[in-house]
Amino acid sequence: MAGRLKATKKMKRIMRNYYMEAKYSKYLGKKVAWITSGGPVEPLIAMGVIPVYPENHGAMIGASKMGGRLSEYAEGLGYSQDVCSYVKDDITSSITKESPIKGGLPEPDMLICSNNICGTVLKWYEIQARKFNVPLFIYDTPFVHTEFTDEARDYVNEQTKEYIRFLEKTLGKKFNYKKMNLVGKRSLHAMKLWKEVLNTAAHKPSPMTAFDAFFHLALIVTLRGKKIVITYYQSLLKELQERNKQNIGAVDNEKYRLLWDNLPIWFRMRWLSEKFASHNAALVADTYTQAWCGVIDYIDENDFLGTMGEAYTRIHLNVGVDQMADTIKGFILQYDVDGLVMHSNRSCKPYSFGQYDIQNLIKEMDIPVLMIESDMTDDRKFAESQVEARIDAFMEVIKQKRKEKSEG
Repeated sequence: MAGRLKATKKMKRIMRNYYMEAKYSKYLGKKVAWITSGGPVEPLIAMGVIPVYPENHGAMIGASKMGGRLSEYAEGLGYSQDVCSYVKDDITSSITKESPIKGGLPEPDMLICSNNICGTVLKWYEIQARKFNVPLFIYDTPFVHTEFTDEARDYVNEQTKEYIRFLEKTLGKKFNYKKMNLVGKRSLHAMKLWKEVLNTAAHKPSPMTAFDAFFHLALIVTLRGKKIVITYYQSLLKELQERNKQNIGAVDNEKYRLLWDNLPIWFRMRWLSEKFASHNAALVADTYTQAWCGVIDYIDENDFLGTMGEAYTRIHLNVGVDQMADTIKGFILQYDVDGLVMHSNRSCKPYSFGQYDIQNLIKEMDIPVLMIESDMTDDRKFAESQVEARIDAFMEVIKQKRKEKSEG
């Protein structure tokens, strides 16, 4: 295999410094805001607030194989097994301080919640706002069933204005529109670079896999709008482009190309990567990491505040199943994939409930579909032998289709 990307060390260093800054925010005279992964972070950065993402923390908990234990603790407090494991992990960690980060996340000065990713975040953030006794702002986005209406645009633009008023009141200072203009331009620039990074995987062989993308996604989520994100993705893009020039693939002897749908299974990333690679298969793209660059066409860099409401409303999880299926069809063609792997995620209902409908809507593409039932952080919900058998059978179907195609 091509080996780990050189940019990985730099990424780890940036993230370590970011968490250190958040940990010592009070000594630095800065405020911390907990924010949902789909929330509008740019106004926070423009106001000098450090954004912290409990969902990112949940992913780290999952990767550290602590998710099942922390979820079980929350269930002992009365939370249902069917509640999102990110929620249960975060609530448990805020109580017990058990975390991959020493002492857990820094306590928030405010919470920013956007329901464009799911409805569960509303109750989750209400619970934590009460626990920490801090103000909560909910950035409400209407669901885009078929089209984005003028009424919806007016509504979310008013949400943006309310958000700014909330920040001014909470921080006790006027909103910095000049800084916001710069942050908005940097955010859009970073999203465009991230898209270019993901597009390099259309090359055969692919210079990276979706598992690499899951890791390198962290900066576009966490620090979108900061110059360091642009610099980092420029270096990552250059490295991937160089791999393409030399035809260096992330998977040795890449023969089959796959598309992943839904969040990663954080605690089985390495195992899944190696399992697919053993079949000479590369997961070259996914719907999850694309979410942070899929709305750039709706953003005007000269009017970021006036257009960000529409962009944040149109993200992948806040649109109808037909649009989701169209997105997947586009990726199948763009990355020339041989099969679709769907993670039926017990935690993420908005991502998982429509998957069988999507299968029906993409039948015309005539590609095999594998459904893996699991959870993003809770290892109690992963049956390795069953998943392994399904992957083996799925790959045999793909190999047979390839053989028939070549013979025909």
